[in-house]
Amino acid sequence: MSETNTTTASTLYDRLGRRDGIARIARELIKNHLANPLVKTRFAQIQDMDQTERNVTDFFCVGSGGPGSYAGKDMLNTHRGMNISEQEFVSVLDDAMAALETCGVEAPVRHEVLGVLWSMKAEVVRV
Repeated sequence: MSETNTTTASTLYDRLGRRDGIARIARELIKNHLANPLVKTRFAQIQDMDQTERNVTDFFCVGSGGPGSYAGKDMLNTHRGMNISEQEFVSVLDDAMAALETCGVEAPVRHEVLGVLWSMKAEVVRV
């Protein structure tokens, strides 16, 4: 199999760097959220940031085709009652794209992740 076919056939999990790469992305993402004036107060309230980081990592690992399991809440139940605005949602997506870029994820893969995250909008915004 040629290199191109191998890359094409790999899962998003593989393209994100498997568990280690996704854990780096999760750490960077949370760091970005805590520095983001639009959403930092929501994240600063989190009591157990290590558990949140593990949940984000597990969520992305499983959701991107990797092994393991995710024991956290689903997107709708996580965000229900938070009254998240469209502006906050887009700002969080910007944080995610910046985290991916900082972690060296190539543009086509960043776009793929953006599509996945955008598809969750109805489970996050104003629920």
